[in-house]
Amino acid sequence: MGDMVLAKEMISAAKEAGAYYAKFQTWSVSRLKAGPWDHDGRLEIYIKAELTEDQHYELKEYCDLTGIKFMSSVFSVADAKLVHGVIDDYIKIPSMESRNIDLLKYVNENFNKVYLSTGTSTFDEIMKSVGLLNKPKIVLMHCVSSYPCKIEDANLSRIKYLRSLCPKVGYSDHVQGIEAARIALEYGMEVIEKHFTIDNNLPGRDNKFAILPKDLNILTDYIKSRNSAIKDQGKDYLQSEQEVRDLYSGRFSEK
Repeated sequence: MGDMVLAKEMISAAKEAGAYYAKFQTWSVSRLKAGPWDHDGRLEIYIKAELTEDQHYELKEYCDLTGIKFMSSVFSVADAKLVHGVIDDYIKIPSMESRNIDLLKYVNENFNKVYLSTGTSTFDEIMKSVGLLNKPKIVLMHCVSSYPCKIEDANLSRIKYLRSLCPKVGYSDHVQGIEAARIALEYGMEVIEKHFTIDNNLPGRDNKFAILPKDLNILTDYIKSRNSAIKDQGKDYLQSEQEVRDLYSGRFSEK
């Protein structure tokens, strides 16, 4: 909502809860088309929440100081050009712009990594979009663009089809809570994206189903434990078993 102090509080809270990226959104209300948002209160939110170029730099600098990576989603080529001036390593294409050919071509030429959300698109449309990008650059994000998304609509099995197009796949999760995100990990996610807040009573419909720091902390701790548990340590017994192997085997056998 244009409150930079609050934005920095959220960045710090996300970092403390284990996040690797703090992602914002880049748009210009001057380019906004007419729509239902003109009459349901969203336009006022878009106006207040629009980030200036200077604010992008300010947030990027604060992310650097905090030890978390700054990222933003873009909705047009002009937005991507603004973000490119701040960071040119990676960028996020939201689902509703996943079929924007001009935008896809621009980010492919100007960024090293592209996180591409796939909500609202058919599989054939996703194939076409992927074909416009250098495949090593892509992290293809499974997404159901429903806010919030019912868990029965999470459609996580779709991830298997996305992986046939791109080896690196992630999940942009709009299901309330962290259960769907935890389940998605079993599909070998490159990245998990969640809406995040420090207060569910702040303005904005997305804020109502965003997870709080305690939820993010539970999720990131689970990911760390899971990664430790499934780490491949070979086919044979482990060094931690050596004493039991040497001293316990056959200890009750006949003399």
